Amino acid sequence: MTQPPNQPPQGGFGPPQDPPPGGGFGPPQTPPPPQGQPSGAPQPGYGYPQQPPQQPGPYASGPYQQPGPYGQPQQPGPYGQQGYGYPQQPGFPGAPGTPPGGGSRNPFKGKPLLIAAAAVAVALIVGGTVWAVSGDDDKKEPVAQQTDDPKPGKSGGAPVNPGDGSGDGGEETEDLNEGRQAGESKVLWYKEAPDAPGSGADAPGQWITGKTAVKAAYKDLYGYDVTDGKPAWDTISFPHKICAVTPEKTADDKIVVASMSGSSDSAECNQLQLVDLVTGEKGWTQEVADGELFDSVLSIEMSLAGNTLMVGRSQSGTAYDVRTGKKLFDSKRYGDAPCFPAAFAGGKRLIQVASCGAGGANAHDEVRELDPATGKVKWTYQYAKGWRVERTFSVDPLVVYATKEEEGSDKKSWNIAAFTAAGKLRSQVAVDEKFDPGCGWAILARDLQGCEGVVVEGDTLYLPTAATTGANELVAISLANGKELWRESSPVEESMVPMKVEGGKLIAYVEPSYDAGGRIVALPVGGASHKPATLMQNPQAVADIENGFFSKAIDWVDGRFYLSTTRLNGNDDAKEKLMLAYGE
Repeated sequence: MTQPPNQPPQGGFGPPQDPPPGGGFGPPQTPPPPQGQPSGAPQPGYGYPQQPPQQPGPYASGPYQQPGPYGQPQQPGPYGQQGYGYPQQPGFPGAPGTPPGGGSRNPFKGKPLLIAAAAVAVALIVGGTVWAVSGDDDKKEPVAQQTDDPKPGKSGGAPVNPGDGSGDGGEETEDLNEGRQAGESKVLWYKEAPDAPGSGADAPGQWITGKTAVKAAYKDLYGYDVTDGKPAWDTISFPHKICAVTPEKTADDKIVVASMSGSSDSAECNQLQLVDLVTGEKGWTQEVADGELFDSVLSIEMSLAGNTLMVGRSQSGTAYDVRTGKKLFDSKRYGDAPCFPAAFAGGKRLIQVASCGAGGANAHDEVRELDPATGKVKWTYQYAKGWRVERTFSVDPLVVYATKEEEGSDKKSWNIAAFTAAGKLRSQVAVDEKFDPGCGWAILARDLQGCEGVVVEGDTLYLPTAATTGANELVAISLANGKELWRESSPVEESMVPMKVEGGKLIAYVEPSYDAGGRIVALPVGGASHKPATLMQNPQAVADIENGFFSKAIDWVDGRFYLSTTRLNGNDDAKEKLMLAYGE
C-alpha cells in the first residue's frame, strides 16, 4: 500500500526496539517503509511506527541476520547494484557466520550458493592473502603447473567420469556409486576440478540447458552432455582468469563471460565474450570502457533483462544488446545529491539501485526501473535516510531486502518490501522470524541477485528459516499483505533450501548429513498440507563429497540434480570435485 512521505509503511518492519542477538533476520520491531541500504543482518522487530523509524542496526551482507524496520520513502528514487561502491559485508541470513574452513552442511549457514564474492571473502579470511582485493592471484605459482596461457580446445583438468569408476580418469577414477543402497539415486557423472593457483580461484555460475550442463572454473568454460557427462564441445580457455559471468542465460541459451585484461594488479575485468551454451560457439567480443574518475572496471557485475546485457561498474553502468554486442546506453550519476548507480538486477525487468548524497544530510538509496532497450526511467522510489538496499529477491514482482545500521551499535535492522509494477510500496514482510536465504558475501559490489535460497512465485515469497541446530522450516509469505501463509519443517535434522516452484510444488534441497546424502523434496504450495515428499535421495556413500563444498551452486532440472563448487581451493593434494550430476 502507498504510505505518505515521511511515515513508515503499514505492516512492515520499523526500527527495532531491542534487536535480538545473533545474525539472521528476525522479527522487526516496527514497520518502516524501505529507505536506506541493506548490508548486513537485520534486527528483528515489528509494529508500525507512528513516525519515521529511528536508527536501526547495521546489516552485514545478507538479508537476515538481524531483522529490523525500515525507513519511509521520502520520494521515489533509483536503485542500482552490481560492481559499485558496496557497503562493508552485509550480515544477512545466508552470510557465513564463521570463518571458512570446512564445509558447513547448510549452504545458507556459511556456504553461500553461487556467490563468487563469498569465495573472495573466504580467501581473505582463511589465508590472509590479498589477491581477492588486488586481483593479483595470477602472479602466484600455480599448484599443478598449469600454463598461464592455455590453448583453446584443450580440456584442462581431469576428464569427466561416470560415477561407476569406468571413466577415462585412469587409476585416479573413483566409483562414486560403490555401496549405493536400494532407493538411492546414483552419480550419473562427475568432473574433477582443474588446477588452480595455490591461493584458489573462482568457479562462478552453473547453467543447465536441455542438452548441456556448463560450468566456469578459473580460466576455462566447460560444457557437458547432461545425460552422460561427455564433453559437449571443446573447452573454452581464456588467456586470463574469468572475473564475472551472467548468472542467468538468455532465452536462446547464451551467456556472457568476462575475463581479466591481464594478470597484473592493474588488470581490469573488461573483456566480454558471448558464448552459446549448446554448441560452445563464441560470438561477439567487447571491451568495457572505464567510467569517470573513481568509476573503474577493476571488477564488474553483469545481469540480463530480455535482450539487454547490463554491465555495472563501481559508479555507473553500460547496457549492450546481448545479440550483437552493440552498446545501447549508459546509466550514469544523476540529480543534485548526486546519485550514483550502485547495482543492477535483471530478469523480466531491469532494476537499478543508486546511492545518493554520499554520506551527507540527504544520504539515501533509490530504486528505479529502467526500460531495458533505452535506459529511460519508468519510476523511482526513495528509501529513507540510513536504509541501504542490499538485495532483490525478485524483480517481477519486485521484492527488495534493505538494512539499516543501529546508531551506536554494530547491529542492523532489516526490511523486506514488495512493490507494484508501478513502483509503489505494496507490502512489507511482518513475520517474527530469522531467515537464512543464502545470500553470500558481497565485498566489491552489492550483488543484488546474490541470494539463491529464496523463491518468489506469483504473490508468494518462500524463505528458509535459520537453524543453528536441528531442522529448519520453509515459510510461505503473502506479498499482498506481508503475512505468513504457512510453514513446514524439514523432514530431517538438516536444513531445507527452496530452489523453484514446479507444477504447483515448491522444490527444495535438503542438506546431507554425516550418515545420509542430501535429498530433493517437493512441498505442495496449495491446499491444507505442505508436507514434503522425497523426489530423490542421494547416496550416503557420497555424502562426504556432497557435504564438502563450502560454496556451491545447485539446480534441479528434468529429474536430475546438479551440484558444483563456486570456489576452487587450489590444494593440489586433494581430489577436489568441480561438478556432479545425480539421477535415477
